[in-house]
Formats: sequence, structure tokens, C-alpha cells
Amino acid sequence: MNIIKLDKTQYHVTNEKTAIALGNFDGIHIGHQNLIKKMIDFSNKFNLKPSILIFENHTKSVTSNTSPSLLSNNEQKLCILDKIGVQNVFLMKFDEEIMKLSPFEFVNDILINNLNSKAVVVGHNYRFGYKASGNVDTLKEICEEKNINTIIVEPVYFEDKIVSSTLIRNLISYAKIETANKLLGRFYTIKGEVVHGKGIGKTLGFPTANIMLTDNFVIPKNGVYHTLTTIDNKTFKSATNVGFNPTFKEKSLKIENHILNFDDTLYGKTIYISFVEYIRPEIKFDKVEDLINRMIEDINYINNKNVIYNFKCM
Repeated sequence: MNIIKLDKTQYHVTNEKTAIALGNFDGIHIGHQNLIKKMIDFSNKFNLKPSILIFENHTKSVTSNTSPSLLSNNEQKLCILDKIGVQNVFLMKFDEEIMKLSPFEFVNDILINNLNSKAVVVGHNYRFGYKASGNVDTLKEICEEKNINTIIVEPVYFEDKIVSSTLIRNLISYAKIETANKLLGRFYTIKGEVVHGKGIGKTLGFPTANIMLTDNFVIPKNGVYHTLTTIDNKTFKSATNVGFNPTFKEKSLKIENHILNFDDTLYGKTIYISFVEYIRPEIKFDKVEDLINRMIEDINYINNKNVIYNFKCM
């Protein structure tokens, strides 16, 4: 897969005729995957290069000075896109100059002059151009003038709801991890660096890796989770606590990860935590012994679970 960084001043970045999928693609959930696969199918049928244009930063970071919590960072996106079969990923920084492009300028300057697009594939609710003034009808009209094919992909439903990044964020926030994983088509995975904590877990006989996130990931609801932890391309069963550790009256939110059957120093290492299942809420125990007994129960439960894990895009 080719990863090509570009800016508005570039022209004729590729001489190959491309089909371009457009969107924010946070999480690259099953709805996104359906759209991208339709783009690839169209590319193969008409001898185009299957490509995607993604912004390195979320558009809302410029349009409203806010950015939603992420379901995937750029590293994860690129890995998933490669596995799906995208051949060109065009990476562009979304800034005020790009934000102020009219719908026509976006299509003409970016898609045609930059990317040699012969087909554009978008979702049913796609908006683009200054102040989101363009919609799918606008896109069709401009592309028809320029002799570019436009493919509008209908949404994917789960039960009676459209699969969306917002829906999945809400599911994770309410500890509906198993449903969120179904809609992502993978285990929801965060990335972080192991930092020093207070060492409480070690004194209890359950050493934990305290995680400082590398990106603004969605934080699951407080509680204990069955997880899988990947370190240096090796994956281990783990138990992860998200919260304030009420038994010890911690004041700041922590992500603490106990890796089963693992005994090595992790400080400074980058690890990936994949959430499999929500086990229970955080509990304030009156006695430390009760906490230890409950942790033993949690670990035994995880040990007895068989999980198929063959997805390598963290």
C-alpha cells in the first residue's frame, strides 16, 4: 500500500486513474468497510487504482476547535486499510485553507488536479466544502460535469440503528464492548505507554501496568474488563481496570492492566490493550482481602475463556 502525503499546492500527484473513498473513517467500522469494499470492487471492474483520502486530524478540530474521542489512531487506520485492499492512501492535513474550499474547489483542486480521480465513493450523509455546504447531490452534480462517476453507498444497520462512529463511541462509554466490537469488526483497541504507578497491584500479588494513552481514545466505562494485551507482537490474556480504584481512594482516572502469566518489566514500553468483555463495575471493598479474592475470581474467569484473536491491526 502506498501512503502519500499531500497538500493543496501539489498537482498531478499520481498519473494513475483513481477511485477515491471519502470520509472521516474513525474506527473504520463495518459500515466504512462496506463502503471501501464497494470502492475496491468498482476500481477492479474499471481498472482504477483503489484509493482513499483521509485527513490526518479530525475535521472538527478545525471547524469547532474540538475533536471527538477516537476509535482508531492513524496507525490503526492505515493497517486496516492495507488489509482491506486499498492501494493508495492520500494523507492530508485539514486546516483553514482546506476548510474554506467550496464544494467545486474541493472536487476540482483536490480530487481532479491532485488525485486524478475518475470515481468518488461516499456515504449517504457525506458533507463537504466550506461550512459543509455540499452534500451528495452537490457532489453528483459537480462530478457529472467533470465526467467522474459518483457512487453513493447506503448505510449499514445494526438492529434498527445506522452503524456510525458516534453509536460505537456511546456503546463503549456504556460498557457495551461486545456490541461495539461487532460493529467495529475487531476488538476495540487502545495504545499506551507503561508508566510508573503507586505499585499497589504488586503489593497485592497482581502487578499492574499503568497506561498513559498515546492518543485521545474513547475511554470505556469504569469497571473491570477481560482484555488482551499485545507487547512486541506477542499477545497475552489480561484483566484491565478503568477507573479510580475506590478501595484505595484514588483521585484520578487510571487504566491499570494486569497481564496473566507474565513476569517482565514493562516501564517505557508501548502496549496495545484490546477490550473483549465487560466483567463488572468498580467496587469499593471494605477489606483488602475481599478485593484480592474478587481479583482472583476475575482472573480465573478470564483464564477459562477461549478467545480467537487473529487480527493484527492494533
